[in-house]
Amino acid sequence: MKPWSPDSWRSKPIVQVPEYPDQAALAEVSSRLSRFPPLVFGGEIAALQSALTGVGSGERFLLQGGDCAESFVDFQAGSIRNTFRVLLQMAIVLTFSSRRPVVKVGRIAGQFAKPRSADTETRAGVTLPSYRGDIINGLDFEATSRIPDPQRMLQAYHQSTSTLNLLRAFAGGGFADLQKVHRWNLGFVSQSAQHERYEHMARQIDQALSFMRACGVTPENTASLRETTLYTSHEALLLPYEEALTRREGPEQQWYDCSAHMLWLGDRTRQPDYAHVEFLRGIRNPLGIKVGPGADPDRIRDLLDILNPANEPGRITLITRFGARQIAEHLPGLIRTIAASGHAVIWSSDPMHGNTVNSESGYKTRNFGHILAELRDFFLIHRAESSIAGGVHLEMTGEPVTECVGGAYEVTDTGLALRYQSQCDPRLNADQALELAFLIAETLNGMPAQD
Repeated sequence: MKPWSPDSWRSKPIVQVPEYPDQAALAEVSSRLSRFPPLVFGGEIAALQSALTGVGSGERFLLQGGDCAESFVDFQAGSIRNTFRVLLQMAIVLTFSSRRPVVKVGRIAGQFAKPRSADTETRAGVTLPSYRGDIINGLDFEATSRIPDPQRMLQAYHQSTSTLNLLRAFAGGGFADLQKVHRWNLGFVSQSAQHERYEHMARQIDQALSFMRACGVTPENTASLRETTLYTSHEALLLPYEEALTRREGPEQQWYDCSAHMLWLGDRTRQPDYAHVEFLRGIRNPLGIKVGPGADPDRIRDLLDILNPANEPGRITLITRFGARQIAEHLPGLIRTIAASGHAVIWSSDPMHGNTVNSESGYKTRNFGHILAELRDFFLIHRAESSIAGGVHLEMTGEPVTECVGGAYEVTDTGLALRYQSQCDPRLNADQALELAFLIAETLNGMPAQD
């Protein structure tokens, strides 16, 4: 391969990146960002890859989730806390059911940019550039708001810094106490319309924690019961921002994108000879690759040759997003192609994007039943192919939004308008996300033991 540098992507064709009208302003902002402290560090990134190696071997489970796109307007401590809380609640259920430690990765502290299906949007005969996330332009449908503004990258950096500071305080300051998280889950179970379905597992977890306490293993004397680690991730979409935060780190002075611990490549930006692949091939972060129904398994295999030529375990997570109706058609062949290639990958399911529809009431939504169906098939297909289903990737929030229909609380089409707050794609609310964790647990517990 040709030599790599943080800016070698600039010589490649590119998609899904806006054309900034003021290139001098873009260069000035990029230069400022390149002198700012890193958001995360090389040692943390290496620790995540080590944990992901365990996911690939079946010793750990990956839970990745958070907002479809973070917002400048909705930035507040309460929403960060609530998303962190529901990830902890889900993790304890998945840990118990899978009998594996859960690697927690948030779509947070950097998930500001969004790919779009069209460059422009037309309303009432007026055509403007599409909204591409707060790091690029504004949501308001008016001309000045939709102009890409490089100053927004500075705001995204500072918001990410504040978010990370708060997350680290929560992770190490007692908020993640296992006993406390379990009590939250018991509260959910007692109030759920499906409480009888989840009570058995909740009681089992309660008994396990009581046994540990009786044996003298408590949060007070065992740090792992009161502290946790949450890694961050986002789609590596806005390459000027990613390049500016790329640093040499560690004793070997390797290149890391210090905007997040993990970056992923979208279904629209994984062309092998294009800019996004060129940038990602040179950084040492663990990488995700979104794989939709239009993906050619042979092209995905070729992409693995580019992004992981040394075939390092824990380096690549394939995040499949086929939809409930198409997963059985596409996933088995992809698993077989990758297995035959010898590439070590982690398999994760994104059951959100392939199940997006427009509701009768005019909202973009997702059906909880379809999300669950894709997840169940994901686990069953991997079982049938003697492959390891390593994790899940969810668009979700800790807030009581009404954006996805269904679930135990039966959000209806007409009920979407009550608290539909997403700026891009519909998210599971806190109750739906935790309910999904219990239902995944049922699926895992109902499957025969791994050979």
